[in-house]
Amino acid sequence: MTVTIIHPNRRILLLGAASAGVVGLLPRHLATASAQTGVHAPTQTMPGGANNYMPGAPLVENLGTGFVASGIVRKAGSGEPLRNLRIQIWAATDRGGEREPSNRGSVMTDANGRYRLDISPIVPQFGQPHIHIAYDDPGFATLFLRPVLNSRHDKSMAVDFVLAPAAGNAGKSS
Repeated sequence: MTVTIIHPNRRILLLGAASAGVVGLLPRHLATASAQTGVHAPTQTMPGGANNYMPGAPLVENLGTGFVASGIVRKAGSGEPLRNLRIQIWAATDRGGEREPSNRGSVMTDANGRYRLDISPIVPQFGQPHIHIAYDDPGFATLFLRPVLNSRHDKSMAVDFVLAPAAGNAGKSS
């Protein structure tokens, strides 16, 4: 067995720190699964994504105005857009926290796999301005996302994701 020992110098440390910083600062919603791997791999549930989840959120036309959550939902493998899927969205807004019923609702994807929901301006909860997006119906594996905004003053966020076929759809926690 051969072991290579690298003696770090100032240049190696600076390059390593810069690389780690770039990777860590890239918002997850901008790094799609297809961009990361070249294939349409399933999106992984994010830690904290299921916080304050309540099944059965009603279909709504909007949850206020001032912020837009949108994206495209695709099928793992083929990457084909998935239509007529129920996507639940909730967030803390100027009307209250994530448990406030008027801050929670579901929308359906259109023929091109797109969803969109107007929401009141997002406010930080647990120290970060973020939204929650969930898929929890039969047909595909349950998915909980918790993308973080760059600023509480952001007016929109596009969150594309890829769903894997359901294998029992049993795991509903993050």
